Amino acid sequence: MKNAERDREATEKRLLETVGSMIAERGFERIGINAIAAQSGVSKILIYRYFGSVEGLLAAYIRQYDFWINLPSDIPERDQLPRFLKTLFRHQINRLRSDVTLRRLYRWELSSNNETIAKIREQRERAGMEVIRTVCRISGLPQAEIETVSAMLSASVTYLIMLSDFCPVYNGIAIDDDSGWERIIHGIDSIIDKLLP
Repeated sequence: MKNAERDREATEKRLLETVGSMIAERGFERIGINAIAAQSGVSKILIYRYFGSVEGLLAAYIRQYDFWINLPSDIPERDQLPRFLKTLFRHQINRLRSDVTLRRLYRWELSSNNETIAKIREQRERAGMEVIRTVCRISGLPQAEIETVSAMLSASVTYLIMLSDFCPVYNGIAIDDDSGWERIIHGIDSIIDKLLP
């Protein structure tokens, strides 16, 4: 039984790596069950058995690499909270800027509305709300305030990074360059410092 589990894990990993490299190289245009099976060397039957559909495979990639779904659960006490939050947003920026496949999958997610996408959104929402509730408990700040600031920061970061693939400058900031992202990170740090002095 353990060999079968290891085989399944190895096959799933190969499929996720295949779909990631295919999307990074060619985008979604040529992503289909036949192309994935051919490039991975895995039968279509196994792809359907393990993931249910191509959309299920794409969703599994998002679940594995999505920053907010995989948030750390250990949040420090009040004196370390500002540093933790600043680091959290830095990691979100680095994760999304360094992974073209994840950016393309986010675009797919934004343009789709099916059961697979709904489950991803629910999972991301649960993870984010857990962090927000913990930050509120530690900081004593109202949940509505933390929800609003968190939504604005995380959505802005995601939008600007996805936009940077097509647009080099936004509000005078070079969003296709490290120097521009250093300015954005400094701005996020300032907001966190004002929120949690």
